[in-house]
Formats: sequence, C-alpha cells, structure tokens
Amino acid sequence: YLDGLGYTSTKVTLYDEANVKQQRENDYISDVVRLRSAVLDGEWSEVDRICVSGYLKDKKHILYNVYKQQYLELIDDNESQKAFTVLNKHLKPLEAQQSFQGEFRDLCYLLTTKSIQDAPAFRNWDGIASSREKLAEYLQNILEFEIVGRESEQQHLKPNRLISMLRQAVAYQIESCQYHAESVPLVPTLLTDYAPVVVPNAEKASLVGHLGNIKCTAYVGANGKYVASGSSDNCIRIWDSESAECMATLRGHTSRIWDICVDRDGSTLFSASGDGTVRIWDIRDLHKPQCTSTVQTDTGGDIYSVSLNPLESHIVMAGYDRTIRLYDRVTGRMVQTFHGHDLSVAHAVTNPLGNLIISGSKDQTIRFWDMMSGSCVKSLRSHLGEVTSVATSDSGMLLLSSSKDNSNRLWDLRSLKRLCRYKGHQNTSKNFIRSSFMGDSLIVGGSEDGMVYIWDRESTNIVQRLYGHQGIVYDAKWNPKRGILCSASDDWTLKTW
Repeated sequence: YLDGLGYTSTKVTLYDEANVKQQRENDYISDVVRLRSAVLDGEWSEVDRICVSGYLKDKKHILYNVYKQQYLELIDDNESQKAFTVLNKHLKPLEAQQSFQGEFRDLCYLLTTKSIQDAPAFRNWDGIASSREKLAEYLQNILEFEIVGRESEQQHLKPNRLISMLRQAVAYQIESCQYHAESVPLVPTLLTDYAPVVVPNAEKASLVGHLGNIKCTAYVGANGKYVASGSSDNCIRIWDSESAECMATLRGHTSRIWDICVDRDGSTLFSASGDGTVRIWDIRDLHKPQCTSTVQTDTGGDIYSVSLNPLESHIVMAGYDRTIRLYDRVTGRMVQTFHGHDLSVAHAVTNPLGNLIISGSKDQTIRFWDMMSGSCVKSLRSHLGEVTSVATSDSGMLLLSSSKDNSNRLWDLRSLKRLCRYKGHQNTSKNFIRSSFMGDSLIVGGSEDGMVYIWDRESTNIVQRLYGHQGIVYDAKWNPKRGILCSASDDWTLKTW
C-alpha cells in the first residue's frame, strides 16, 4: 500500500523494523528447541539460563514445571536435603503456578515418604526418563503456537489489499442495510453500522383504544418492539408496534397523563400526571404491570414533564408550580429543587453528560441549571411564545426547542448560539406540541393542523408532511432500530409511519 502511493522511505523503514522483529522471533524458536534438549538431558543449569535470558513467554509457569521435575528426580534418588533446598528456594516462590489446588502440598509430603507413588498426585510416576519426555512434550505444546504463527505470516500480500478490504466492508454495510437508495450512498465511517436517512412517507398502523387525546409517546426499550402512550383518559397503554395490539393498560392516575419516559432496557416506565404525581411502573411482565412507587410533590399541581438522568439513578420532574425537582430513585427522596422560572415549566431534560438540567417554560425562556448546586447558570430568551419542549442530541452538542411562536429552534450547546429555525407547522395555542431529533440529519415534530412535520436539520427545509390524524399532533418519536415513527394526537389515536 505504501509503495503504491510512493512512500518509499516509509516502506524501507518498516522493512527494517520487521527484520528486527524477525530476528527476535528466530531467537525465540531457537530458545524453544534448546529448552527441549536441555530438559531431556537433565541440564537444569542450562534450562535456568535459557528461561532467564531468552525470549520465552510465561517464564514463571515454565520454571515451576522444570523445578518440579528437578525436585521429583532428587526425591527419586533419595537426595532429600537437595530436594528440600529446591522446594524451599525455587518451588515455594512459584506456588501460585501449581497445576491444581493441593499440588504443592503433595510435593511437601514427598519429603516424608518412602516412594514418590505414595503421594496421591504422583501415583503415576513411571521414572525419570519417561517424566522428562512428558515435560519436554508439554513445554513444546504450550510454546508451539508461537512457532506455527511464524509460518502462517509468510504469505504474499496482494497490492492495495487494505483498500480492497475497506471497500468490501463498505459494500457489506450497504448490502445488509434494511433500506436501499437508488444511487450508491456515501458511507462516512466504518466505526458504526451504516444506516441511510429514512424518511417515512406512509401510515403503517393506527393504534386505537384510548378514550381521550394522547399527549405523549415513548418507546419501551431501544429495539422499538413496544411503544407506550399517555392519554387524557388517565391511562397509559403499551402497544406492539408491529401488530398494533394493546399489550397492557396501566391504571392508577386520577388525572390526564402529560408525559412518560422509559428506561433503556425497557423494564420501568415513568409517568407524569395532572394529579400531581409521578408513578413508577414495573413493566417487565406486560401481562402483570405493577405500580411500584408513587412520587408526590408538596404542591400537588400538574406535573408536565418527567425524564431520567443518563445514569437512570434520578428522575427529573417539572410542572405547574414553576419548580423542577430531582428525585433519587435509590433513597426515595427529593434531593434537589430548582427555582427561577416565572411561569409553569413545560419540559425539563438532562444533558448527556448529566451535569446540567435544561428546562423550557411558559415564561418563554430556556434555563440551564447546575445539577449539584441547583443554581441557574444560563438563561435564553429568544422565543416569542411559550417554550413547549426541549431536547438534546445524542452527541450533547445540540439543543432543540419548540415554542408557541410557530417555530422550533436549534442551538449550539457549547456557544449557546441559535443555529436554525424550523417553520411551516402550527404551534400557537395547545399544550404541549413537542419536537425531537430524528437521527443525525432530521427533525420531527407535531402540529395543530394534524400533520407530522419532518425537517432537514441543516437546510431547515420541510422534507415530509405526514397526513392521517384528524386532530392536533402533540408528539412524535423516531425509532432507528425499527425504522418507524410514532405520533400521538388529539384524535385519540397513536399512529406509526
């Protein structure tokens, strides 16, 4: 590859370094051969010298087996004093290398026996010569893979082999993708699996069962097999995203469900309600979902937003009383409160690093809160209407906000500068129309005109309007694993696209 690009000097340097390595490998092979010969001849001083100065790997294990052989031969020759010296000086420091638990104990026991066969571990001892052959064969086996490896490396490498392998990897990524573009796509990286930009263009299914408008939706786990919805009928329903069948209904709230979220493994669901509580549901068994805990605020006002921090150890909740609360799931206590908004807090999330809480409020501001101190470190006032939602990108570099000024806005979280504004939808009067990221290149959101809007993130152009709902679309969420979009509407239905 280097020679083909004209990097002759670099190629020569690599050859020189490879020759140094080859010399070491040849020395290693020579050491293995000499070690075998020395063991068969009983030249233990030569074995010591090879192990100490040679290129052999796993020297401690080799030395333990060599000293054990030397010790057993001295016991066999009734040289108890010399055997004790080998045991105490050489074998004891290497006791951790014993082949099985209790072997060193049996070696010690041999000092008191009349024959080696009296020790349980050495009943099969059949003489010095046979034992040396077994040891030589054992050492040959554990070191042989290094010698075999040298032979397999002497293969001719075809020109531009690296480029060919990378092109094969790209072709495989494109071929194994669920969706195929008309033209050959550009694959920007092989560090992650390639996935094309998929824009839904048709209704897949309509999920019917709620008896009121549906305010929010969330996928149960990353694979998107199930999707949950929260409604003004005070219930949460969990649906099969493929069959559109309702798998479970969660009842317990006494007022409408404003927001829901689910942990990463899809085992626990969190719901925020107008009854002033956040309920925690165990949904591992959809046949028997259970409410395991209820978090009650001291004011009792509507809770509009619920989310988890990145470690999923704390719940972030916010609502009508203008306060954001941080609840510790382990201790079951409120550990922090955040005050500063002048009106209700519509939405609050944490950034991917978990050190900031970002909130949007009816007072038209977006605030950034330090998680530890509870203080507001920054406030943005750019929207001309109530802020109805906030969301961060997976990278943590971007912030998306929605507002009742008929716009969604994209912010750089590092500089807090506004990058883009997305228009065309309607968001002026109804609580709460939200938007979210749809992969790395699209933005999706609801609208009062009953359509789901999808924008190109960079150009801000509308790339798709999805028709089908008969009422306001409050929320829309994308699942990249399944390639489906789910929308929640005022028409009592949840739709997949």
